[in-house]
Amino acid sequence: LTNRFCANHYNLNFSLHRKNMVDSSACACGDPSQPCNFLLPRGRFAPLGKFIKIKHMMAFIEQEANEKAEEIDAKAEEEFNIEKGRLVQQQRLKIMEYYEKKEKQVELQKKIQSSNMLNQARLKALKVREDHVRNVLEEARKRLGEIIHNPAQYREILQLLIIQGLYQLTESNVTLRVRQVDLPLVESLFDNVQQQYKQKTKKDVVLKIDSDNFLPTESCGGVELLASRGRIKISNTLESRLELIAQQLIPEIRSALFGHNSNRKFND
Repeated sequence: LTNRFCANHYNLNFSLHRKNMVDSSACACGDPSQPCNFLLPRGRFAPLGKFIKIKHMMAFIEQEANEKAEEIDAKAEEEFNIEKGRLVQQQRLKIMEYYEKKEKQVELQKKIQSSNMLNQARLKALKVREDHVRNVLEEARKRLGEIIHNPAQYREILQLLIIQGLYQLTESNVTLRVRQVDLPLVESLFDNVQQQYKQKTKKDVVLKIDSDNFLPTESCGGVELLASRGRIKISNTLESRLELIAQQLIPEIRSALFGHNSNRKFND
């Protein structure tokens, strides 16, 4: 018996021929250029048509499997890209929120620093103004001390200060405290002061000088009046009167020195 077959597919052709499934001169591999006649022991050739159909079915199944695998790969790639994009966007939002928060903190810190610097500048300006007002008052105090160099004017002022203090006290016994250098001058004023006080109040007053305690020698002058054994005291020194007037006129002094403040609603 002789037999022509495809050497590469001997086993497959042999198996099919033995079962008498196909009858064809072509090889089971489907290549028409490779004729393959396999003589069965019965003495006839088996047909190969059904084998070709099976081969095509196998190729179709394999192709579908490959397409399905590619589809699964594509879907997995798509889901991966979607998830990756979602995670990237989520982290991007977190980073943006973090830096937005940092920017707000920096902006807030800048505002706080700017406000602090502005307040410090205002405080410095206020301090400079207060120092200037204090210097003006100090200059006024120095000029006030020049009054004592005019005896007639100082005598008149001292008498008015004593009478004014008596009106405030309305006591029958009053002790006067003065500078030691003013002692003779004050004693010479007793009669005039008592007479004027009696004319206004219809009351007598006994005056005496505290010879144990005097006003400081650097004082500009004036008098302190004490009653009820020193429990009541009125200071009518020139410095105290200047301070009283300065407190009352401080808005006018500021306006004269620095101009009107548009932010101030009340001037008193």
